[in-house]
Amino acid sequence: MSFVKEFRDFAVKGNMIDLAIGVIIGAAFGAIVSSIVDDIFMPIIGIIIGGIDFSGIVLTVGEARVNVGLFINAVVKFAIVAFVLFLVVKAINSLKREAAQEPVETTPAPTKEEILLTEIRDALRANPRV
Repeated sequence: MSFVKEFRDFAVKGNMIDLAIGVIIGAAFGAIVSSIVDDIFMPIIGIIIGGIDFSGIVLTVGEARVNVGLFINAVVKFAIVAFVLFLVVKAINSLKREAAQEPVETTPAPTKEEILLTEIRDALRANPRV
């Protein structure tokens, strides 16, 4: 098998395309979460606790700068992403449970004619002389 054909087979598999779509959507979702945290939640939290801008919180240790505020923003972003993913997984599990609980089609009960024919068949099998 040639290298190009092998690569093509690998690249066009359904899982690879699904993964690529997931990465692209994840990147876009990450930008949305960053905007929500940076532009909406953190200013509101800052106002609630006295007007503190978390992104500006910096500790200086000697020559090093420790950006505590950026870390706090990252933790809030993580919490939001984790919560949204929890809701998505919970919804998917709920749908799976509903699908599993749907009644499976059963065969209908035999009609009177089918019962009679079954009895006749069984009687003929029991008495092979007929």
